[in-house]
Amino acid sequence: MLKTLNNFSETEIEENFFVIESINESTDTKEVSKDIDKSFIQFHFQIKGDSTFVFNQGNYKMNLSKEKYIVLYNPKKNLPVNLLLSQNSEIVSILISIKKFHKLFSEDAQNIHFLKDENANQKYYYENNITNPVFLALNEIKRLDENSSTKNLFLKAKIYELFSHLYNRNRDQNIEQCPFLTNEENFKKIKMAKEIVIENMINPPSLVELSEQINLSLKKLKEGFKKIYGKPVFQYLLEYKMELAKKLLSEDDNNVNEVSMKLGYSTSSHFITAFKNKYGLTPKTYKKNY
Repeated sequence: MLKTLNNFSETEIEENFFVIESINESTDTKEVSKDIDKSFIQFHFQIKGDSTFVFNQGNYKMNLSKEKYIVLYNPKKNLPVNLLLSQNSEIVSILISIKKFHKLFSEDAQNIHFLKDENANQKYYYENNITNPVFLALNEIKRLDENSSTKNLFLKAKIYELFSHLYNRNRDQNIEQCPFLTNEENFKKIKMAKEIVIENMINPPSLVELSEQINLSLKKLKEGFKKIYGKPVFQYLLEYKMELAKKLLSEDDNNVNEVSMKLGYSTSSHFITAFKNKYGLTPKTYKKNY
């Protein structure tokens, strides 16, 4: 079944510069669409799951799988975003005018294929894996407080950082020597740890058990998880559970006790306390008003 996506966040950072986060947590394929003219270059980062880009009224389709990104640009033809997002998927899109993007690399434009003078009128497509530094920048973008007074400034800074990772010719020499960026195996193990605690949130393993499951030392697990996800393991899990709680409470067939049980709380009072500490109101009040 195809439905329009509801969990869709679009921020205009400044004129002709947008960031869009699309999340599909349902079991249906959802549709995302946005009109974009030919003056824009598009960057799409598939964080989770997969998606299908639909072009030319459905005559051409292109798949994008987990942890890959694509760059799209066609100076001769408008390229609207028509995206089918599969179940349990997430994609972050950055849309910026080619003129504004060119200014960022004005001194180095001849080293970027689609900015070279001889390619000015050529359409461009590029697909590659999301690298560890880019993944971290995307995580920072996702964690942004929507109510922050410096939201646009923060997003702009993080996207510029992301671009610097994508187009830094010397990135292998200049990359911060963090073991969780340079060691691909450790990076994958930390992401595996996140998946394990989420899948087992009702009865999560201890940190010692988790380090044994992913075959990584306890010290590296603690340091790496905080570096990649911005907070310790169980704080991350708590915030994940609170976000899930809001989603479950918004569904008519879930009462407070049922949500508490689904999240693994031994008593509903523990859940109510955690929810109130996080959001400043009880689950019952939230369900009634939201």
